[in-house]
Amino acid sequence: MQLNLKRPIAFFDIESTGTNVVKDRIVEICIFKLKPDGTSETRLRKINPGIPIPAEVSAIHGITDADVADEPHFKQVAKSLNDFLKDCDLAGYNSNKFDIPILIEEFLRADIDFSLKNRNLVDVQNIFHKMEPRTLRAAYKFYCGKELVDAHTAEADTLATYEILVSQIKRYEDTEYIDYDGKASKPVKNDMEALYKFSYNHRNADLVGHIVYNAKGKESFNFGKFKGKTLEEVFQKQPQYYDWIMNADFPLSTKNIVKEVRFKALENSNMIIKK
Repeated sequence: MQLNLKRPIAFFDIESTGTNVVKDRIVEICIFKLKPDGTSETRLRKINPGIPIPAEVSAIHGITDADVADEPHFKQVAKSLNDFLKDCDLAGYNSNKFDIPILIEEFLRADIDFSLKNRNLVDVQNIFHKMEPRTLRAAYKFYCGKELVDAHTAEADTLATYEILVSQIKRYEDTEYIDYDGKASKPVKNDMEALYKFSYNHRNADLVGHIVYNAKGKESFNFGKFKGKTLEEVFQKQPQYYDWIMNADFPLSTKNIVKEVRFKALENSNMIIKK
């Protein structure tokens, strides 16, 4: 079955030095770009992270410091990657929680504002977990009837993710889903916008869920002593908390959201004063 695409979609998988979006770095990325006309292109690139790869992490994905010693740093390939992903929807396995946030961090460190606006973000894992809770290896066996060879390598995981999504659409296109509010729908269909709406956590204001939207659509803290409080409310009463966030180990993408909220709050207060 051919995916119903209105624009290219890039399936991708990242191997890294660890799972900390702020501190860890990409060591390998594979992108399988599928175009509306059915043609495709695959790019596989190892990247020198500039920091050591822990032995326990190398044991998982098989990439060592020696393997990336002569590879370019992310900043050296950032522009070409940005160009390759231009106007693409993005898809991956657990991509909304990890791969996209760490990719955004790398782009921001390379002074490239990789925008997610107007992109559909399809997380195959979220569709999978909502419909059939399993691991990637089990998902591949369940949906595709095959064993996943070379699991935890970027290329194998990327192509398996693509095959799984195609199989998910075939399996669930007419399947009813009941959400937490008891509302029934058939959300899995051959449409990237519909898959994005179903697989993406729209409650998150930032990529990793440190900032979420409350019932009134206001950006609110989802951690720490101010959990549940709006950013605007906290910064108004304790402005020093903004400085703490800016100097702490939060993702750059999260800090950008915090900056925007604070700027709008200051702008609104200035408008009130002028009136």
